[in-house]
Amino acid sequence: MSVDDLPALNAALNATSAVLLVAGWRFIRQRRIRAHRRCMISAFVVSSLFLVSYLTHHAIAGTTLFRGTGLARTVYFSILIPHITLAAVILPLAVVTLRRGLARRYDAHRRIARITLPIWLFVSVTGILVYVMLYRMY
Repeated sequence: MSVDDLPALNAALNATSAVLLVAGWRFIRQRRIRAHRRCMISAFVVSSLFLVSYLTHHAIAGTTLFRGTGLARTVYFSILIPHITLAAVILPLAVVTLRRGLARRYDAHRRIARITLPIWLFVSVTGILVYVMLYRMY
């Protein structure tokens, strides 16, 4: 695997994280707590692997500039800016949410999870969109 393969790996890790988040949400709605816990811990691990891969790619390859113009450029930045902003917020939120769940502080976990889940899912899905627009459209 080369540094050029990391963006595709990152998109795959984001997709995996999104699937695990949705599955974990569905499991908790069904009161399947052990399955929920496994999915959410797995989503955290996959997202952590993404972060390591992402930082490695950018440390070695630097920044990739978007080559699109016009409306495509506007759409790209309208996705990228909230993606980056919320990506900075999701790490501490996910850590706190996970810790509360593992500590069995369920009321506190539930309160913050209602905020964490949609943000984490948004960041995962928009990460895939950013990848497609940056590496597959132009």
